[in-house]
Amino acid sequence: MDSISLSNSGAGRAARRAAMIAGHFLQAESLTSPLSISSCLNYNSPDLTNPPAFNTLQLRYILDGHHVEARDWLFKLMEDSVLFCPKVRCEGKVFVAPDYNQTKEQQREMTMRRIEFLMKNGVFEGWLTDPSAEVAMRKFAFLECLGTYDHSLAIKLGVHFFLWGNAVKFFGTKIHHDKWLKDTEKYIVKGCFAMTELGHGSNVRGIETIATYDSNTEEFIINTPCETAQKYWIGGAANHATHTIVFAQLHINGKSEGVHAFIAQIRDSDGNVLPDIHIADCGHKIGLNGVDNGRIWFNNIRVPRENLLNSVADVLPDGQYVSSIKDPDQRFAAFLSPLTVGRVNIAVNAIYISKVGLAIATRYALSRRAFAITPNTQETLILDYPSHQRRLIPLLAKTCALSCAANFLKTIYMERTPEANKAVHIYSSALKATLTWQNMTTLQECREACGGQGLKTENRIGVLKGEYDVQSTFEGDNNVLMQQVSKALLGEYISVQKKKKPFKGLGLEHMNGPLPVIPTDLTSSILRGSKFQTDIFCLRERDLLNRFAEEVASYQVQGKSKEKALLLSYQIAEDLARAFTERTILQVFLEAENKLPAGPLKKVMGLLRSLYATTCMDEGISFLRYGYLSVQNAAKVRKEILDLCAELRPHALGIVSGFGIPDSYLSPIAFDWVEANCKANLSGQNV
Repeated sequence: MDSISLSNSGAGRAARRAAMIAGHFLQAESLTSPLSISSCLNYNSPDLTNPPAFNTLQLRYILDGHHVEARDWLFKLMEDSVLFCPKVRCEGKVFVAPDYNQTKEQQREMTMRRIEFLMKNGVFEGWLTDPSAEVAMRKFAFLECLGTYDHSLAIKLGVHFFLWGNAVKFFGTKIHHDKWLKDTEKYIVKGCFAMTELGHGSNVRGIETIATYDSNTEEFIINTPCETAQKYWIGGAANHATHTIVFAQLHINGKSEGVHAFIAQIRDSDGNVLPDIHIADCGHKIGLNGVDNGRIWFNNIRVPRENLLNSVADVLPDGQYVSSIKDPDQRFAAFLSPLTVGRVNIAVNAIYISKVGLAIATRYALSRRAFAITPNTQETLILDYPSHQRRLIPLLAKTCALSCAANFLKTIYMERTPEANKAVHIYSSALKATLTWQNMTTLQECREACGGQGLKTENRIGVLKGEYDVQSTFEGDNNVLMQQVSKALLGEYISVQKKKKPFKGLGLEHMNGPLPVIPTDLTSSILRGSKFQTDIFCLRERDLLNRFAEEVASYQVQGKSKEKALLLSYQIAEDLARAFTERTILQVFLEAENKLPAGPLKKVMGLLRSLYATTCMDEGISFLRYGYLSVQNAAKVRKEILDLCAELRPHALGIVSGFGIPDSYLSPIAFDWVEANCKANLSGQNV
């Protein structure tokens, strides 16, 4: 047998494998000889070796935006109460988190007990009865803190105060305010919000519940006419709510006046479900089991005429329908505009959960070691690997940028006017979708970056994924919201073309100037320049808006309706909505940076802004698809990201410290994970 046939035989392959294994042993022996006893790994606190180069509290004031001291008061209030399940780990450190091993019934009971505790300690004071901006902003801050502890707690409160309470406040008039708001704030009345149905979620206009006016008794008869009309996913309905806002099609003398909101009682003061109302539990969920989501059927229940929330439209005793807004579309828009606050809350809360995940994963990466780069040396911190930096540090930059965008969203919501409602809707839709999607991306990366430790419930990241996954679809499906954004931008474009006036508002003023020119050869200094970043983001948005308008118009020329043309153009619509959102975030982030005086923090903010911008360019396929970046320049962007990650690596701990999440709301692996897992701390547990 010749040498070639021998090498291809089974015996030959076995011989080669044996030689390779022997080579590994010989190499290992040469690297470690003479043999030495290696010492066990120890935890070394990154706080001792990574002193911040900038004022982390100053960064926190930028990212939190407001009520920093009030937040710390609430964090401490929860930490000091046994109701919030404090556990001592890591050499005396206290951690607080819900007990997710409880049944859904136990979790729901604990949620209500925590709400009662918070109410007795004045947390909700003025939430519905004080109209001042100070109280409104404090309410935002407190809800962000409560969500940092437990999403179920934040959602349960959000349904009661922001959905039920705000519906009474903004849809109703003085008669409703006087009757319901004070009792709601004191939890004498427990409210829920029955809009979503089995057959209709995002399409509110299509809901099938019917409210028929009876002029003889001056009552509305509310009925569930079919199974798809059952109210579904109604937070608070399954166990605790005494009253609900019912969204139903208003019928008067055989004519439908569209969707309106009514107050209906569903339980008595003892918690018994009222006659002609049937309530069922939605069951166990992948998260949010501390919220009692329920289903409701109405069997021709009667509510008095004054239970119609009538700020937009009313029904007189004789059945006459009256409204100051004659156009049904405008009336519907005015009717739903107060609900924008739900999207604001969701967007902002998502950012705080990203901060929790990143603070845990970054601190772990600054103390966990794996492999030695050179023989006979200490193993390397995992955050010192360029690949690990590439995984986490761009997420730090995005979270800082998105925090500034969240503060921008709260500000425009608080300063809204009737004329600005459309802009608030567009921004809230864009940012709710973007921030919640980014939160899930961040949590997944953080979970993987923590390896097996990321799977443990006590380390929070894994369980937070299940708890916050719902954000992508409630208060508006993210894909639908982004389609609404691009459709609204197209409306602005068509209006400007028809009126022959310049763009004004939504940051679209850049469309009025000359087309930005992008350098053909991108150097590092150009890539890091705010002018280039702004130019290429504006160029992308401008071009995509033009392309979207042209594509829709071309379908219409072919005989398609405008609605069909929009549906067929959804791919470019998605690119446009993303371009609008990312340009908005970049500009808001740049404004926050420009307000800072020269110094270390301003320098770090500049690096974070450049990393945010270049990461968007690298991840956004539209930059290549439509030629805003050449293949060569896209490669330079990719390399610049690695350089920025390396420059920000020494600041990673300072950045997550600037997030302002108290240690007790993180997890054991963020600190001494060796001590937290040592045998002495098993406390008699059997393995």
